[in-house]
Amino acid sequence: MTTKYTADHEWINIEDHDAAVVGITLHAQDALGDVVFVDLPEVGRSFKKGEVAGVVESVKAAADLYMPVGGEVVEVNEALRADPSLANSDPQASGWFFKVKVANPGDTDALMDQGAYDELVKNA
Repeated sequence: MTTKYTADHEWINIEDHDAAVVGITLHAQDALGDVVFVDLPEVGRSFKKGEVAGVVESVKAAADLYMPVGGEVVEVNEALRADPSLANSDPQASGWFFKVKVANPGDTDALMDQGAYDELVKNA
């Protein structure tokens, strides 16, 4: 499994050719504070890379969730919808947002690896 990151603080785990898992990073959830609501995309809907695919609302602010790659949403995390605090307690595991069937595997080439993302956050 390969994890990549966006400058907008989403992560994507590329597990296999069927679907990749998307969520927000630890940095994003720290900045947002206590997450109280998530608006997840509709299963079956396709998005272009960079399109807004959902919204995360916290006690501090609301933030758009951007699609890190182009593709079709094949599953959403209903446990997260029921308990948005999972985005705070376990953002890079059980607090995942949705799974996407990647339309163009080359979309992931422009994303950051862990080292590059750590540099981005450190210099923010």
